Amino acid sequence: MKFKLSQRSIDRMKGIDPDLQKVVEEAIKITEVDFGVTCGMRTVAEQEELVAKGASQTMKSKHLEGRAVDLVAYLGPRISWELNLYDDIANAIAIAAAKVNIPIKWGAAWTVGDISTYQGKMEDAMNEYIDLRRSKGRRPFIDAPHFEMI
Repeated sequence: MKFKLSQRSIDRMKGIDPDLQKVVEEAIKITEVDFGVTCGMRTVAEQEELVAKGASQTMKSKHLEGRAVDLVAYLGPRISWELNLYDDIANAIAIAAAKVNIPIKWGAAWTVGDISTYQGKMEDAMNEYIDLRRSKGRRPFIDAPHFEMI
């Protein structure tokens, strides 16, 4: 099934690095799961609020630089936070990033690095990250909607 970005998603990418926009625009053409853009650029005040709430862990967010986007999965007309849908979206982002040669990091596989060069499915990349964090006695921080330029 072919999907396309809504005008709201396009508007939310204003100020985002054009190369990252290309990745998102390519991914929507090949994804098996419809998605939209929920967040692109953030102000310092917005980022401070997210950190205070625990929704973000850093004030060094690439959202402040226009080098990150957060996406949301759609199942028909409704938003879904089911993790497996974000694996599928990440697969499309990885393929699109490889196609346009833009290195991208995924917020559910922080230690993997550039997902466009990862050999395997994004579910495997996420599980590698989770296993590594747990092996070190640390809790994984899964931010599956988040994609950023490296």
